[in-house]
Amino acid sequence: MDTSRSLTMAALRSSYMAHSVALATLGLTKPNQIQRPKILFAAREVDLVEWKGDILAVGVTEKDMARDPNSKFQNLILQKLDSNLGGMLSKASSEEDFSGKSGQSIVLRLPGLGSKRIGLVGLGSSSVSSTIAYRSLGETIAAAAKSAQASSVAVALASVEGLSVESKLSAASAMATGIVVGTFEDNRFKLEPKTPTLKSVEILGLGTGPEIEKKLKYSEVVSSGVIFVKELVNAPANVLTPGALAEEAKNIASLYSDVLTATILDVEQCKELKMGSFLGVAAAATNPSYFIHLCYKPSSGSVKTKLALVGKGITFDSGGYNIKAGANSRIEIMKNDMSGAAVVLGAAKAMGQIKPAGVEVHFLTAACENMISGTGMRPGDIITASNGKRIEVNNTDAEGRLALADTLIYACKLGVEKIVDLATLTGACITALGPSVAGVFTPSEKLAREVLEAAEVAGEKLWRLPMEESYWENMKSGIADMVNTGPRDGGAITAALFLKQFVDEEVEWLHIDIAGPVFDEKKQVATGFGISTMVEWVLKHSS
Repeated sequence: MDTSRSLTMAALRSSYMAHSVALATLGLTKPNQIQRPKILFAAREVDLVEWKGDILAVGVTEKDMARDPNSKFQNLILQKLDSNLGGMLSKASSEEDFSGKSGQSIVLRLPGLGSKRIGLVGLGSSSVSSTIAYRSLGETIAAAAKSAQASSVAVALASVEGLSVESKLSAASAMATGIVVGTFEDNRFKLEPKTPTLKSVEILGLGTGPEIEKKLKYSEVVSSGVIFVKELVNAPANVLTPGALAEEAKNIASLYSDVLTATILDVEQCKELKMGSFLGVAAAATNPSYFIHLCYKPSSGSVKTKLALVGKGITFDSGGYNIKAGANSRIEIMKNDMSGAAVVLGAAKAMGQIKPAGVEVHFLTAACENMISGTGMRPGDIITASNGKRIEVNNTDAEGRLALADTLIYACKLGVEKIVDLATLTGACITALGPSVAGVFTPSEKLAREVLEAAEVAGEKLWRLPMEESYWENMKSGIADMVNTGPRDGGAITAALFLKQFVDEEVEWLHIDIAGPVFDEKKQVATGFGISTMVEWVLKHSS
């Protein structure tokens, strides 16, 4: 692979640079400006025994680990490697109880190969593994490279016979994405940031030529987007203010000005558009609020489809007067309440790099903080959305749907055919699906299929939940058109039903509640969840 052609210089510069953020207004915190080293990827056909470098990693299924009566590998690739290692690979894998199960891995330093170390990474029981498995393989390899301070790695699969050409390309792309994302560490706020050692990765035995080069280039764009989203969500609220998010949007539009434009509306302009629902949320904040609109249009050719991506952009959520309190309130991670906006901006950046034809995409977020002050929204207040509907606020901590309401109304006025919104909307969705799966809500069977298929390709877990219309009875107000929250039971469903009130009937709409999978609470870092699916979905509409 000719790496000099893999990305344009503009995209290369933007891919791994820490995103620019406004100077901190609190605590004098200024993030380190880090130039992240680029990992060079190449696809080659080479004898694994002869490959020279730091780590040779082989993905294996449970079937690949089958032994003959003499405890020797039956898989031909593992046989050959084990033969050159004097039987030590078979012996060590047995001693470590390595059976190829998903999540298992061993890395050994053994003489007999061109590589310094040999690693086996489990892919599970399936003979044809999923995108999720291949991406996990890449992340495991990245962890091994960190531990060994390796600079060069090769990755191969023990069995490729059952894989189609397309499956091989997808596997290569997913592994590359996993390696880049797994290598990334967000150390902008550490006094002594570490520099990753991994510089080159060769993918062996999955083909060579322009098709796999194209796939690897695509994985670089997606990886860049995932890292961009992670950095936005990880940034603390005293650094990533609504104004900083607006600057981020302008920077993206400036970098890809041939296809992207930015419109940033301030509070006064939002008042002119009668965005009372959004402005009600923003009323208590000292940091100014902004409505962000990026528009992607191809530089040539006709537009056949118009889409909108809408993201919740609450850069910090205190809960307002219904303040988040107690051990389980999660207030300390409420900087992540703008994860939907991060995905939307990341997708805009990716479109600027990929430049798909035939599709126009609008990227929208209402960015503000949900704070407490004498000017703030109170429980019991009635606010008016830009379509005239009146909302009785019975809980100020259900603010995201209020900001989304005006954003969805705005999106419908753009003449789009389909809208997907992403929001860290409800704890109820986490209760229903756990921390790894996002909930999908839509009245459109066609749009549900499109997005779920895109998620399958992207390797992100979504699950469709019902839009139970009878639950809307619980959202009716005695004095206004609706309240903003219903009972605890079915909370994710009533939140989706609320959003539906602000979408025109002729527009296909889908809501993704990403509250669970956007943040790894064990590691206390963002995951970058959502962008891979959104990029895949948009590209399916390209012609």
